[in-house]
Amino acid sequence: VQLVESGGGLVQAGGSLRLSCAASGFTFRDHNIGWFRQAPGKERGGVACISFIDGSTYYADSVKGRFTMTRDNAKNTVYLQMNSLEPEDTAVYYCAAEYTIYYCSGSPGGMNYWGKGTLVTVSS
Repeated sequence: VQLVESGGGLVQAGGSLRLSCAASGFTFRDHNIGWFRQAPGKERGGVACISFIDGSTYYADSVKGRFTMTRDNAKNTVYLQMNSLEPEDTAVYYCAAEYTIYYCSGSPGGMNYWGKGTLVTVSS
């Protein structure tokens, strides 16, 4: 099983980045996929999630209206489009897969597989 994030980097405040997460080794279309982030000294928290059931998406309040998550089941890939980035968005971003019959739990503890993360740094 692999989840490989890419697309992180350094961007100025107000800029945009698009993260990708490519999955392999499991039935991608049957899993909810979530994006999480962890800033230095802080706990890992949920950013966005997309359901396997109907593609419903969920966002943390701090990113609503700025981030958009999509999935391409044909490519086993999810994307996180991040616009209007703020210094507070600086963190390591992880994607994770959740095997469940339900919609996204949004809980790091509920995820079955994790990627190694990609660093996003937003300068002021």
